[in-house]
Amino acid sequence: MSSHTINLQTMRIGFLGAGSIVEAMLSGIGKNCLLAPDRIIVTNRCDQERLDFLAKKFGITASADKEKVIAESDILILAMKPKDAAEACLNLKGLVRKEQLIISVIAGVATSCIEEWLGINCPIVRTMPNTSSAIGLSVTGLAANSFVTAEQLQAATLLFEAIGSVYTVAEEELDIITGLSGSGPAYIYYLVEAMEGAGEEAGLSREMARQLTVQTLLGAAQMLLHSADEPSLLRKKVTSPGGTTQAGLEVLESYRFQQAIVSAVHRAAERARELGAQYR
Repeated sequence: MSSHTINLQTMRIGFLGAGSIVEAMLSGIGKNCLLAPDRIIVTNRCDQERLDFLAKKFGITASADKEKVIAESDILILAMKPKDAAEACLNLKGLVRKEQLIISVIAGVATSCIEEWLGINCPIVRTMPNTSSAIGLSVTGLAANSFVTAEQLQAATLLFEAIGSVYTVAEEELDIITGLSGSGPAYIYYLVEAMEGAGEEAGLSREMARQLTVQTLLGAAQMLLHSADEPSLLRKKVTSPGGTTQAGLEVLESYRFQQAIVSAVHRAAERARELGAQYR
């Protein structure tokens, strides 16, 4: 494989699907000036109003002509719902070119399935972003099949770096990434709900409870980013023997809080595997 640097600005990108992840990617591409809007074309199955919205917001081309989108794209991004993936890919048979890079943001669908449905040996990159892509802070796991070149992998990485951090992994690792970081924001929001509720129950206003909770999480996240200490040590530094934090942690331990989180991550990963098995 060649080690040449990719020039993304010379490429054309087509999106099949126009949901929230596509909007987040378009926003990131625009903010990072990765390529001109006239080199991006988007289509979906039937929602012309959504296409018009994206075209107006980002200055891109929106088209109801699926064949036009495929023919004009160097990179084709599959962003339809998992339940529609098989039918959509089967309908692309004979239209996708052998050298065309396919990037899938379809949860749970293996590259081997996509390859089989398309009926062609072509480069496919499977990804797993999370919902923080909307503010450019996604964590995206990215796995490539054997037909992906170094340049194509670099192009896919650049696209997803526009919406956050990217980690290239083996495809079998995407399920646990789904359980950990794909579903992870929901676990954090669930914790925030509880912390806010506790503040309100004790007499704080909803606004004050929200501000205190969010700032506490933000501060803790920054400590994790900037400190060389392990999370367990950071926790111990906050916990004075016989103090308030220890009292709170003892309650969490009585509910097996850490084990619950571990079980949640593993169950989400297991569910990802179950969903993926439906398409194999």
